Amino acid sequence: MSRMNLKRLLNVILLLTITNVFSQENFLASFTIPANLNENANAVVRSNDINISLESLSEMYVTEKRIVTVLNKSGNDAVNAYVYYDNNVKIKELEAVVYNAAGAQIKKIKKNDFKDVSAVDGGTLYSDSRVKYLEYTPVGYPYTIKFTCKTINNNTAFIQSFRPLNSYFVSVEKSSYQINFPMEMTLRTKEKNFENFDLIKEEEDGFFKFKVENISAIKPEKYAPAFFEMMPKVMIASNEFTLEGVKTKVTNWEDFGKWMYHDLIKSTHDLPAGTVSMIQDLVKNEPNDIEKAKKIYQYVQDKVRYISVQVGIGGWKPFNVSEVDRLGYGDCKGLTNYTMALLNAVGVKSNYTVVFAGKSKRSLEKDFAAMQGNHVILNIPTEDDNIWLECTSQKLPFGFIGDFTDDRDVLVITPEGGKIQHTKKYSVDESTQIIKGKYSITSNGVLNAQVNVNSKGIQYDDKYWLETETQRDLDKHYKNRWRYINGLIMNSMHVENDKNKIEFIEDITFEASNYTKIAGDRMLLTVNTFNRNTHVPDRYRNRKWPLKVSRGFKDIDEVEIEIPANYKVESFPKNNSIENKFGHYKTEIIVKDDNHFVYKREFKVNDGEFPKEDYKDFRAFYKTVSRQDNAKIALIKK
Repeated sequence: MSRMNLKRLLNVILLLTITNVFSQENFLASFTIPANLNENANAVVRSNDINISLESLSEMYVTEKRIVTVLNKSGNDAVNAYVYYDNNVKIKELEAVVYNAAGAQIKKIKKNDFKDVSAVDGGTLYSDSRVKYLEYTPVGYPYTIKFTCKTINNNTAFIQSFRPLNSYFVSVEKSSYQINFPMEMTLRTKEKNFENFDLIKEEEDGFFKFKVENISAIKPEKYAPAFFEMMPKVMIASNEFTLEGVKTKVTNWEDFGKWMYHDLIKSTHDLPAGTVSMIQDLVKNEPNDIEKAKKIYQYVQDKVRYISVQVGIGGWKPFNVSEVDRLGYGDCKGLTNYTMALLNAVGVKSNYTVVFAGKSKRSLEKDFAAMQGNHVILNIPTEDDNIWLECTSQKLPFGFIGDFTDDRDVLVITPEGGKIQHTKKYSVDESTQIIKGKYSITSNGVLNAQVNVNSKGIQYDDKYWLETETQRDLDKHYKNRWRYINGLIMNSMHVENDKNKIEFIEDITFEASNYTKIAGDRMLLTVNTFNRNTHVPDRYRNRKWPLKVSRGFKDIDEVEIEIPANYKVESFPKNNSIENKFGHYKTEIIVKDDNHFVYKREFKVNDGEFPKEDYKDFRAFYKTVSRQDNAKIALIKK
């Protein structure tokens, strides 16, 4: 090489080095953050680069380099400096470096200085899953953390998705994702929610790359779709993968279901002969399969308890049913599989079912077969419909799943393969609360009340847990429910959980002094004692997201009112009748005689998704209901 060429080469290397250093320092100094990324942000992801290398079906390297500037105390969680590991995931590199606002290094944390704890909560019996995480107390704000992590994983069933935005109040300056894989492997991708984001992508044989830049922080909004429904992501899955040393190939949900049933579930059905005989004897007098299933479900609820078990493939494979039968406990997989085996022993068909559980209704991606879901329930097909069982609960009635797994696409596993089906949706007219009550007012304004509350559907789900509360806890609960009544004293509280009808019944009596407002000869009485709506949705001057009501409901109230004999009505509030796309609200006062009235009220809210422009009217609807629920009868002494 000539001296001139060598000089040019050295100049190029020097230029690249200077450029790289300048680029890195640009990310480390907080004052270099673009103004638009500071808006609404508690933290800014300056750079997040994920590089995945699939060396083979059983060897996957993942390298992540992330630089995050934390602007205030609320942004500390956005650092996300942690890594999970177990017998199949080994940590090769782990480091964090802390910089002050000017970009000067103030602390370096090596692998052994990270906190190391179990990756599961106290409800887990045992687990080989652990997590190393950074525990850092900042000396001031803003500060920046550069986090570097490299792992090697023998399981290739789970390939990390590209999720550039992971939480509210966090902006992103730059985020990239690259995956390399052998030419003989087939990888599938699915892009979601990039309509408002500029996704830059490169795709070649054995190589995918995705990149986004300049994403402003997002503020949460009430009655908006769940975060996972709105945020951009690219899902990645391989048709061939290894899980715990077992290689398989799946291209669709049917294949996925066959693999799960035949490789993970079938071999665990080793119910002891004694248990088979006992369970057959237990249901021998039951007239049909449904009644047999009810009895077995109750047997499981009485016999076993839920406890998480997560060891290796135990994250997906249930323990043998003989172990659950012997020990009397199991996780969602074990208890669901155990119930399935007991039903099978008496000839009742049922199916292991994978679901995304949680109050937010998250469905499996029906057109993208991959490792999805975080929970397992049981499906019993019938001629008319499907019955769904939550096998981890010792309280829920047979066939009731509530808001934990309702109204979403799930994967039903059968010997013939997997099928995407939809769980039970509790309609507005099923989710009712019916109040029958009466109260009287004394001449000095003391309230004496008696009420019966009957709840069904999702409103049952909101209350059934009260069955096991102590009287002290019930007292606290009802004083909070009726917190708009000052000086409330509970006299009697009786609750009943009717599991056969799936109804929750509350019989309550209480009193309150100074319930009314007395001024001279006049008394003001708030007519709605038992069920005032005090909720008014937040106001947004410039709403960004659609309006979504996940679950509707209907309240029907009928209350008898007795006023003091020495008072008469001066004026009643007007009757109401409001009907719109969001639901309806109706009130009526019926006069029985001079001192006795009946107050009727019906409030219905429809579920559904509406344009963001409708939010103002939705809020006005709730505001009107709240105002009318506070309407008063004016009384005057005779």
